[in-house]
Amino acid sequence: MSTPNKDIEKVEVRVKWDPSPHGAPANDLDIIAATYPIQEPYGGPAYLVHFDRRSPDGTITLNRDSRNGQGFGFDEVMTIELNRLAERYGRVVVGVAIQQREGRKTFGDIANTAMEILEGYTRLVEDDFAGVAGATAAVIGEFVRDGSGLWQFRSAVRGFDGDPDSFAMEMGSRPAEA
Repeated sequence: MSTPNKDIEKVEVRVKWDPSPHGAPANDLDIIAATYPIQEPYGGPAYLVHFDRRSPDGTITLNRDSRNGQGFGFDEVMTIELNRLAERYGRVVVGVAIQQREGRKTFGDIANTAMEILEGYTRLVEDDFAGVAGATAAVIGEFVRDGSGLWQFRSAVRGFDGDPDSFAMEMGSRPAEA
C-alpha cells in the first residue's frame, strides 16, 4: 500500500510491547533503519542504524532503546531527518527485529506489540504485527526519493524469519511479487 504523502522531511518511528512474564527471558525488539544509495536501492545497505544509536551524519538517531519493554508509552523511538540526508541516498527502509538470545521468539509470542510512523502529528502508518505474527522481524515501511528529490512513504509490513543480523542484510531486498 502506498500513501500520497510526498515531501516528507522528518519522521518518528515508535515501537512498544509488553515485558515478558516474570521469570521468562526478556522481550527485546529493535528498530533498524537501513540507508541505500540511489544507484543501488536494493543492494546492500550503505549503513544501518539500530542500537548504535546514530547514523554517521546524524540524520538518523535512536532516541530511546529498551531491552525489555518496561516503561510507559513507546519503548523504542527513532527519528529520521530525510530533509538532511545526503542526495546520494535514495531509499531508507525501516524494520523491527526481535532479539533471539534466549531461543526463537516471534511477534505472536510477545504481548501488545504496536508500531507507528509519524510525520509531525500525521500518522503515516500504525500496525500491531498481527499480520506477521509468525515472523521474527518485519519491514514496517520505506521512504523513497523521487526524481525531483522529494521523499515519499510506502507502507510495507512484511515479515521475515531469522536473527537480527540476517534480517538487517535482507530487509532492503525487493518484495516478492504477489
